[in-house]
Amino acid sequence: MKDSQQHLEHLAEMRSLMERSTRFLSLSGLSGVWAGCCALLGAFFVRNYLEAQYLGEYEVNDLFYDRRGAASYSGLGYELTLVLMALAVLFAALAGGWYFTARKARMRGERVWEASSRRLLWALLVPLATGGVFCLALLYWNLIAFLAPATLIFYGLALVNGSKYTLGDVGSLGLIQIGLGLTGMFFPGRGLELWATGFGVLHILYGGLMYYKYDR
Repeated sequence: MKDSQQHLEHLAEMRSLMERSTRFLSLSGLSGVWAGCCALLGAFFVRNYLEAQYLGEYEVNDLFYDRRGAASYSGLGYELTLVLMALAVLFAALAGGWYFTARKARMRGERVWEASSRRLLWALLVPLATGGVFCLALLYWNLIAFLAPATLIFYGLALVNGSKYTLGDVGSLGLIQIGLGLTGMFFPGRGLELWATGFGVLHILYGGLMYYKYDR
């Protein structure tokens, strides 16, 4: 009986070692909470600065944002303002995510930059880079109404693609993000609200859940 118990313990240890070598498990739930807060602040800024409108009858070529408010304060065009705001949210979220994840890795006695994290980064990078170019094309052709839904879709695809190299909960979050993005393609007048829900509220909820399950 004792030998059987030892064998089970050895198998569990081997499984844990193999999982740690192939999957990046130091992803912190607090990173998601931080990213969600950054996204909500960014959405609030865009809502007020660019005077986002609720549009009734919506056509494909209509703009989600009112151009009249785009340059009313600093002289920036709405395209540049959107890009700068997106970059600010992205860099703030990445900086906080790196901090919380690195802190968790140190507590687990692990390194952040290793083979598993590099595989995760590559899996995320391809859909995100593709989506970034696609969104720039939408911006170039003034199809602003589909910009927010497109970011949700490609971000969701990135999460699903990267989930095999990290916590499985990430894939579930990705599927919900894709669903929100596809919904936004049919209701483009609600793109900003769906974007805030996906990148803001869901990140906070999922980050809190991951922290409760894995970080405590």
